[in-house]
Amino acid sequence: MANPFDAARDHRFAETRWFEDFRLGEKFWIPSRTQTDALFAAFQLASGDNDPIHYDVEYCKRRGHPGMLAHGMQVLSKTAAGAGVFPHLVADSLVAMLECSAKFLGPVYAGDTLYPMLEITDLVPQNTTGVVAMRATVHNQRNELVLEGMHRYLIRRRRSG
Repeated sequence: MANPFDAARDHRFAETRWFEDFRLGEKFWIPSRTQTDALFAAFQLASGDNDPIHYDVEYCKRRGHPGMLAHGMQVLSKTAAGAGVFPHLVADSLVAMLECSAKFLGPVYAGDTLYPMLEITDLVPQNTTGVVAMRATVHNQRNELVLEGMHRYLIRRRRSG
């Protein structure tokens, strides 16, 4: 008798959720991360951003900063839904990420610990899909809101029958 378990097909973190399964106010925490010098260097390398405000401590201090300042896009990257459980929940229902925006509300320095979170703020049903809108936030270790933004995802609706 054939084994009914197919490791590639059945290896899942969670059952797939469809557009109808999401609720307003639902929160998706993303693991916290301390912003190390290594993360700053890796982001500089990946982004190609060569502004010394992001890698030269003495340059930063001469401009009134206590240390290296994180690039805004580096902080925004902490809201990537893929860093949390959301992509596991929509493994079979996600069509696309539609949009992402952010307001940078405060500085992030090397050594800061960031606490990202996504919260569903709108659910817009369509014929075979729906749009899930999420507020993205990042707080630092002093509970200061340093980033606020929005993500929108196109999610399939459950097939009937």
